[in-house]
Amino acid sequence: MVALVTRDSSDAARDSRTAESSDSVTVVIDAGHGGHDRGGIPGQRVAEKDMTLDVSQRLRNVLSASGYRVVMTRDSDVFVPLPTRVAIANSYRNAIFVCIHFNATQRRSAGGIETYFYSRDSLPLASAIHRLVVGGAPSSNRGVRRRGYYVLRKTNIPAVLVECGFLTNPTEAAYAQTASYREKLAEEIAAGVRGRNSVASASFIDQTRVARSERHSSKHSHKKSARKKRSSSKRSGAEEASAQ
Repeated sequence: MVALVTRDSSDAARDSRTAESSDSVTVVIDAGHGGHDRGGIPGQRVAEKDMTLDVSQRLRNVLSASGYRVVMTRDSDVFVPLPTRVAIANSYRNAIFVCIHFNATQRRSAGGIETYFYSRDSLPLASAIHRLVVGGAPSSNRGVRRRGYYVLRKTNIPAVLVECGFLTNPTEAAYAQTASYREKLAEEIAAGVRGRNSVASASFIDQTRVARSERHSSKHSHKKSARKKRSSSKRSGAEEASAQ
């Protein structure tokens, strides 16, 4: 049995009062993976591409019922290249981009929900969606994180990527395979979209700095290794010359 955390009527009323007019806002929903790209890790039992599509379709229905214009980057089990997904998002003005994913790792105990953004103007959207999804899910809070994923870095509109739990975690995989839970995820993400201008930006973990540090360290190690090889080569050459 899946336990769902429900928000009280005062929360719903507050969302309703603070929701902006949806008449002129387009929401581009991106269901991660698809087609030959199953998502997740090798040997993963639950296909990420199926879960992301189902949540995305449910999110479309909820937002459409609220008056939003909704565009799907994919609405079936097809593969859509990342540049095409970005091009679709960037073709709309006064729009936001919401990318749906589920996490995976070899460590089965890893779990929780995290939300990613890149540009500063995307942080309010990420904060609103993350607060509501975490509040309505029986999973741990892994926080709001800044990272330069392609679909976040290349979009010209506010964009977020929501990791809705770990499909490699037996408990969270069981949640994800329940229609009522996927519907709950869609409802909370939609509530975050509606209330994104009324939620204070949350603190976040800047993983772009970690990535840059790792790249710098990798380059430094490569250069150091190359210097060692050149030095070793010179020593070998000198030794061969003295031996002749």
